[in-house]
Amino acid sequence: MVVVKVGIIGGSGLDDPNILENRQEKSVDTPYGKPSDVLITGSVKGIQCVLLARHGRKHTIGPSYINYQANIHALKSEGCTHIIVTTACGSLQEHIHPGDFVLLESFIDRTHKRTQTFYDGSPNAPPGICHIPMNEPFCAQTRKIVRETCKELGYSHHDNGVMITIEGPRFSTKAESKLWRLQGADVVNMSTVPEVVLANEAGLCYSSIALVTDYDCWKDSHEAVSVDLALKTFKANANKAINLLLHVIPKIASEDWTDILHKNEETAKNSVMGAH
Repeated sequence: MVVVKVGIIGGSGLDDPNILENRQEKSVDTPYGKPSDVLITGSVKGIQCVLLARHGRKHTIGPSYINYQANIHALKSEGCTHIIVTTACGSLQEHIHPGDFVLLESFIDRTHKRTQTFYDGSPNAPPGICHIPMNEPFCAQTRKIVRETCKELGYSHHDNGVMITIEGPRFSTKAESKLWRLQGADVVNMSTVPEVVLANEAGLCYSSIALVTDYDCWKDSHEAVSVDLALKTFKANANKAINLLLHVIPKIASEDWTDILHKNEETAKNSVMGAH
């Protein structure tokens, strides 16, 4: 049975939650440079975890300039089998309310500046080109655990959300926000891509808990998204997000992930062409 180790990537408003016991800071480097911040190692109810602030603990790194490759590589190198992330997002649908959790199932990519692979041809990159499948980018089994835990805790949530990731750092125009709705997205953020893609290339079980902070700007009867509004809503629900993680992580560790992780590794390995 595989020993589970959980990487936690905290997004805006949940960069450094005090959820780990026996916390220690660890500065690391990777073939792709340094990650967004130091790694914080520790445990949750005896399960080894590694916490990383996506934007840095002082939120100094914009979404387009996060070193996603280094972040995922660092967590993989620390022995993480799973990555659970939190992300603030705007709702694009009437029935998805601020304060709700959305458990992501798929994504739409509207970014254009970001490297989406470890196989990028740089001097330290592995050889070949990786055509990683994205039909199921988020780990279904992990999402099932999160879904069941939300139900147990009585948290309002949505099981199968589609995230559209925009380049940012600006928010959407009203015209764009209405377009995202027409394209079938449920929520919008600036960080899911390429993080989820790289996690799949690394063979990890990746799951995202999106916390809705606003209605973006498509809904005329509600205040348009702003930094103040997003942070206010996120802070009001931060304890709920932390409590969810505290309950989810032990449940993940109680299961046997051998077959799923082996399948992930095989998929990643078989997706590389031209390596030999």
